[in-house]
Amino acid sequence: MKKYAYIGCLGFIAVITTEFGVIGILPQIADYYKISIDKAGYLLSAFALIIALTGPFMTLLTSGFNRKSVMFTAIFIFLITGIVSYFSPPFWLLILVRILPAFLQPVYIATALSVAVSQADKKYSNQLMGIVFSGVAIAMVTTVPFATWIASLWSWEYSFLIQSIVSLIALIAIYCVLPSMPVKEKKTYGSQIKILTQPTFIISTAMNFFMITAWFSTYSYFADYLNKAKGMDSTMVSYMLFLFGIIGVIANWIAGKMLSKNITLTTAFFLSGTIIIMPVLLYWSDGSMIMTIIAIGIWGFLYSPSFLNASTYMISSAPNSLEFANSLATSFGNLGVTLGTTLGGWMIIRYDVQYNPWIGLFFGLLALLMIGLRSMIERKKKMVTARNS
Repeated sequence: MKKYAYIGCLGFIAVITTEFGVIGILPQIADYYKISIDKAGYLLSAFALIIALTGPFMTLLTSGFNRKSVMFTAIFIFLITGIVSYFSPPFWLLILVRILPAFLQPVYIATALSVAVSQADKKYSNQLMGIVFSGVAIAMVTTVPFATWIASLWSWEYSFLIQSIVSLIALIAIYCVLPSMPVKEKKTYGSQIKILTQPTFIISTAMNFFMITAWFSTYSYFADYLNKAKGMDSTMVSYMLFLFGIIGVIANWIAGKMLSKNITLTTAFFLSGTIIIMPVLLYWSDGSMIMTIIAIGIWGFLYSPSFLNASTYMISSAPNSLEFANSLATSFGNLGVTLGTTLGGWMIIRYDVQYNPWIGLFFGLLALLMIGLRSMIERKKKMVTARNS
């Protein structure tokens, strides 16, 4: 039912607003706590690292629980995080409360996707997953830039207030609209873990990791990059996040349609942005505000479906283990966020933020290599099967 997909999408908006809402206010947080921008980046990288390290295990542990209860509990913790962060606690405590919801973030995503496709025809599953994942783009066009804009008017704490409100709305929707959904048949841990022995799944995991690393080496420092490399103030940055998100909503819808026809080509098409947009268009747009805005628009179009593409690409190699495969996609994607953010911060401190897109180029090429390798293996497998039949 589409209703379940839209509920999952609403919760995803709360999740993404909390995880990525700090991107637009990292410079303000760094100023407030008198720390460097790379240390402020820990608010993003620490969150992502916890997801990467615990995601699959938490998903396995909660796989037998009522799905409505799991989704409600996850969003409730996101709400508490936003409230505590609003009161500008000491930096160590701010990081600690940021980490708490990270334990259940992949659990929420995997459960929301499972709920969305649970009563649907298989041929519509990619489109329903696309609706859930559109929460990423919608957050980028609404709550994330709005929170950044509010922070630019008053102070960075108000960004966390917006995050709390979004989480509260999602919490109410899950409680009031979603029915109780107990798990009728729990899969054994062994049946799910066995996908880790499949070469195509391992390669798909590596592709996911490299692709997200490529994008987040620059995107994690979106505000800092536009401030220093493009000379934009905080208000202009919020407008750019708004543009980024509007185009992202369209991109997710298009990607959902394209994935239903060809998963590999769709993933490769959107991945090309790490090679074309980030190091080339962003670099050559220097000195021209119009060209910079166009480059950011194309960047938003090609970046926004990255999590949808990564999850769909990985799940396509393990269709019978949707929840566990997606939790691994979320974990390795967030490991990519951690590495991309860390390398991006190192580049800023060592050299300058304008060089960050070249990190994206390197990891983007590695991701494309993984796509080519998986396609080659699958082609050989088909030839062997055809020969033996």
